[in-house]
Amino acid sequence: MFIQTEATPNPATLKFLPGRVVLDGGPREFRSPEEATESPLAEALFQVPGVTGVFFGYDFITVTKTDADWPRLKPAVLGAIMEHFVSGRPILNAGDEEEAPGDEDFDPADGETVATIKELLETRVRPAVAADGGDITFRSFRDGVVYLNMRGSCAGCPSSTATLRHGIQNLLKHFLPDVQEVRAVS
Repeated sequence: MFIQTEATPNPATLKFLPGRVVLDGGPREFRSPEEATESPLAEALFQVPGVTGVFFGYDFITVTKTDADWPRLKPAVLGAIMEHFVSGRPILNAGDEEEAPGDEDFDPADGETVATIKELLETRVRPAVAADGGDITFRSFRDGVVYLNMRGSCAGCPSSTATLRHGIQNLLKHFLPDVQEVRAVS
């Protein structure tokens, strides 16, 4: 098995591409060893000293680290991923297949605007963000402000502010005059 790696815009996060489907049915994020109990692979990755976050996309895994150096950390992460896939164990434990969708908050009168926001995110933003090892999901729309949840390599990324302000905000404002600003929420 050959696992490729790619740098992401977030220097604390590295993207691992095992050359096969990692998680079909939507991305999952694990921010602590306690959350990782839902996934044998995430548990194994959190056992590597310095790992602070794990994100599964359709065909990639992003791992976030503390101040440990990637040259020392990368072999252990690659080993844990390879061992997991060779073992044939599932990515998620039985019964943990679906991540509960986050609560969305918006005025029902803004339903059409929110539907357009979600469509633009799904078709124009999420594919580009996934290419960088992350994900962005809609959380809320109130008083002209769109609140988005940034996950994977996007969470804590130094360039995420520029992505929000100059990329996503400009895109949404272009198509939806009701949108005045875009903000990240956790």
